[in-house]
Amino acid sequence: MASKPSEPGANEAAAPAVPVAVKILVAGGFGVGKTTLVGSVSEIRPLQTEELLTDRSLGVDDTEGVEQKSTTTVAMDFGRITIRDGLVLYLFGTPGQDRFWFMWDELSFGALGAVVLADTRRLADCFPAVDYFENRGLPFVVGVNCFDDGYDYAADEIREALDLRADTPVVLCDVRDRASGKEVLTTLVKHLLAVHQEQNPAGVPTG
Repeated sequence: MASKPSEPGANEAAAPAVPVAVKILVAGGFGVGKTTLVGSVSEIRPLQTEELLTDRSLGVDDTEGVEQKSTTTVAMDFGRITIRDGLVLYLFGTPGQDRFWFMWDELSFGALGAVVLADTRRLADCFPAVDYFENRGLPFVVGVNCFDDGYDYAADEIREALDLRADTPVVLCDVRDRASGKEVLTTLVKHLLAVHQEQNPAGVPTG
């Protein structure tokens, strides 16, 4: 008598769930801390494309307020962090200087959200990033990097100064600290879920 075939997979261990990968941009003005944020939170050795500033950048790159900065990102920064089991963020730090903005369209392809880093000493420097993501409908949070010699403003004051939507999160942070940087990214993930729920209240797939 032929043996009864076993049910498919009955004697096999359950296959591990494939993690959800989310592409996130980290943007902001020159010297605001994008490279530092990616480096501090990344669980892998981050890819960095920093080069020394030379005399050729004089009169081209605005270093007012960050005169001590000696390097600049010329392409992008890249890192990875697991927020929780099954959710992995891939971080792409954008170059901050005006002359490299042409790369933003390429870097933003496929991104689901962004972090805009702000420096209260040079708050206007993050306006281009805010405008860029607002014009493209890409959800973002603003992370205010609290430099030791920066100005102390509350999150609501920052939101008003940047003319942000009321539901755009503003987080005060220290990008040198991994826990602080992770809080910014966790806030972004929660914001993305809220935006998705608002746009798809019935849970109907969009695409």
